Amino acid sequence: MNEGSGLLKGRERFFALDDGLRGTLEEWGVGGPPLLCVHGMTSSRKGWTRLAGRFSAERRVFACDQRGHGDLADVTGPMTLEQSVRDLESATRAIGDPVDLLLGHSWGGAVVLCGGPRTGARAVVALDPVIRVRPGTFAADYVEELRDLLSLDRDNRIPRIRELYAKDDPLDREAKVHAMERMSVAALERIGSDNGVEEGRWDLRPLLESYPLPLLVLLSGEDSVVDPEDRQWLEGLGGSVRVRTIEGAGHNLHRTHLDRVVEEIRAFERVAFGESHA
Repeated sequence: MNEGSGLLKGRERFFALDDGLRGTLEEWGVGGPPLLCVHGMTSSRKGWTRLAGRFSAERRVFACDQRGHGDLADVTGPMTLEQSVRDLESATRAIGDPVDLLLGHSWGGAVVLCGGPRTGARAVVALDPVIRVRPGTFAADYVEELRDLLSLDRDNRIPRIRELYAKDDPLDREAKVHAMERMSVAALERIGSDNGVEEGRWDLRPLLESYPLPLLVLLSGEDSVVDPEDRQWLEGLGGSVRVRTIEGAGHNLHRTHLDRVVEEIRAFERVAFGESHA
């Protein structure tokens, strides 16, 4: 089963979050070590469908919605990174087997960086992750440009989403509809306020200074959420941290440069797990 064979939807099942809410876990593939994917802001579990098609021949690929998005669009809190990690722990328990690889993008990249050591994962891949938010930047970078869209009712919003993402792969475009058709701007605002961005509390650099797991940080070459200062800092870490840049790719590099992202992940797997890993 691969992207070219018409892979549109995985198998879905419900699982319990630690505060009694019900999440949805989607699975692609029939065997192999688990890969769990965590989406970023204004995305959902459906946004991993194409990538799942590339890995589902040798892995079971899993994804779930974060709060405020997709099937959890009505849940606008708590939106702390700590709560997101607890949700991630709930998802890993629902999978049943130890998670081999955690993969996250943007906000989801921050979640897997925080959650990797707590979930028993063997390695972590973070795609253009939100490592640090400087005070005074969150609303402009993540909220304001979406306020008008998210003020529309569902009937008017869905065509607008499809228009905005008309150039994307159809699977990615419909994934955006799933992610955003019911979400509110309050969820995005609380991701900032619940994590103290104005007080400078969103800063994962202390965690990364001695990261305990093999880690690939895959950065976009354009429109990255990692500024030049933090990029230089990341590249100087060494140790278990591997930093790679996809030149010409924007922030959503797994959508626009999927082939290169898959290539980088496979190269990282060979280093982290050895050539015999399957």
